[in-house]
Amino acid sequence: MKFLGIIPARYASTRFPAKPLAMLGGKTVIQRVYEQVAGVLDDAYVATDDERIEAVVKAFGGKVVMTSVDHKSGTDRCYEACTKIGGQFDVVVNIQGDEPFIQPSQLQTVKACFDDPTTQIATLVKPFTADNGFEALENANSPKVVLNKNMNALYFSRSIIPYQRNTEKADWLKSHTYYKHIGLYAYRVEVLKEITALPQSSLELAESLEQLRWLENGYTIKVGITEVETIGIDTPQDLERAEAFLKGM
Repeated sequence: MKFLGIIPARYASTRFPAKPLAMLGGKTVIQRVYEQVAGVLDDAYVATDDERIEAVVKAFGGKVVMTSVDHKSGTDRCYEACTKIGGQFDVVVNIQGDEPFIQPSQLQTVKACFDDPTTQIATLVKPFTADNGFEALENANSPKVVLNKNMNALYFSRSIIPYQRNTEKADWLKSHTYYKHIGLYAYRVEVLKEITALPQSSLELAESLEQLRWLENGYTIKVGITEVETIGIDTPQDLERAEAFLKGM
């Protein structure tokens, strides 16, 4: 199978404008993401709607494709990029443009989900540990995932799922394995075309999680498990933490 990596990157961001061009350890965030992906997949492109990002990617020798400014999600931007890039790819991997520490092992885990010929969409989760603490578990910016025995996602939520009715909250992480969603997606090309044509669903609007649209419409999402911790960059404070993490590597 051939895997195409696409890294959606917008210049406009409410919490952190120009985030892809922020400097991290002497390189832009988008360059660090690209370098983590290139070589692991059969090909990789940054998909952007901004000429400043396009120029920076070309300057470090990366591949880039310009896409519409009107996309509401990275998935939509991935599909337009995929149609413009062409080629005989089987799977598109959507890598967040603000995940500079995405690891090759995580990409390999997502790729392995497609060893199952029935896999339509794949994503990653990481188990919460007792050391994370209850505060991390209840963080609404860190969606939780419940899995079935076939390693398919049953539901994603910003709330804590499942709720443990007969256990003190202080013991929840000790008595059940909770999974944190890692925002890395992969889709068969034909499935990507289908899901981008779907209207927003009620569950998606309620939780502001686009993957619920796919579940609500009957698609299955295969889940791979990673033990690798990543640092997503949503705010300038996250960038400071990423800088400290980089220095400690």
